[in-house]
Amino acid sequence: MSSAGPPGRLRSYPALPVCVVEDHQDVLPFIYRAIGSKHLPASNISFVHFDSHPDLLIPVNMPADMVFDKEALFSELSIENWIMPVVYAGHFSQVIWLHPSWAQQIKEGKHDFLVGKDTSTTTIRVTSTDHYYLSDGLYVPADQLENQKPLHLNVILVNPTEASSSQEENDEISSAKRPKLNTDTANTTTACSSKAEVPSSDLSDSKAEGGEEKTFAQDKLESLASCSVENHACQLMEIVEVVLQVLQKGDAYVLDIDLDFFSVKNPFKEMYTQEEYKILQELYSFKKPDRNSTEEGLLDCVENRVHQLEDLEAAFADLCDNDDEETLKRFASYPRLVILPQCLLGAVVQLSHVRILLYKLGSTARLPSPIMCSGGSARE
Repeated sequence: MSSAGPPGRLRSYPALPVCVVEDHQDVLPFIYRAIGSKHLPASNISFVHFDSHPDLLIPVNMPADMVFDKEALFSELSIENWIMPVVYAGHFSQVIWLHPSWAQQIKEGKHDFLVGKDTSTTTIRVTSTDHYYLSDGLYVPADQLENQKPLHLNVILVNPTEASSSQEENDEISSAKRPKLNTDTANTTTACSSKAEVPSSDLSDSKAEGGEEKTFAQDKLESLASCSVENHACQLMEIVEVVLQVLQKGDAYVLDIDLDFFSVKNPFKEMYTQEEYKILQELYSFKKPDRNSTEEGLLDCVENRVHQLEDLEAAFADLCDNDDEETLKRFASYPRLVILPQCLLGAVVQLSHVRILLYKLGSTARLPSPIMCSGGSARE
């Protein structure tokens, strides 16, 4: 946690604080404490997030106004949905998600969109049309949001293994080419909190809020042209430059590192057999909209997805009460659940599988998207 703004605006720590937690959302009390003590500003904070998971979902049914009651908010959040409520509260304005190659939940590049209160449900929703948000039913058009907060999200691929393996052979790169920090700024908290000397070009200069994403590769094409594809140190320098440019926009920044950035596994593949896993993928499959979908098409996509998830949640609740063959067959009369008896009463899967599966699932049908979309990573 560090100030990047003009000196004197915020208090300084004698040493840069480092907070270690088990559940990722448990970092929020420390961030809020720093805001309350004036070590961090109340707004325009940049959040640098190293993780195999975006953690950028939203508690589906949480009232938006709960973000203004921090104790109630903390009790409502979990590991996959703790960042966006902070955006809606007005604290985070820029988020950089740096992820390894196996994490592909959100498209690479820049995403500028709005976060606000849905006037029809009073919950937090977004204008992003990325499949990450559509598949959880979180998209609404901008005119349906009040108390709108713009979010500038940068999604950047990092391969630390390849970068570190080529570090020694690239040590001869001139220090003049490396991004530097300005050590002349007075009253900074630590050396790490100094202002960065980077070009002042706006990362969003070619994209309006709610517009199409511009990929990181396209944005940095000219500068990357001088770098060999195999020169990972050069690519890493380009990433550092982009990060520093984003930090220039904020008044302070928070560095967040989840250790699963370096190594992670999919726990669902240990919880379920391969057969059960395929059943769940089929049940929770997400029908993506066309690339050039209209707003009406996007709303239809979200509406169908929300109904699909709600129907599955209700169906699994019924099955937990009574999982006999008649209960399963009854779902065949529901269009959205016709696949349920087909999956669970097929020639391969017997009722014993249903009981085992329900025991593992509990009564919660809203599963993370590694189940919803094949190829997802462990948590989202």
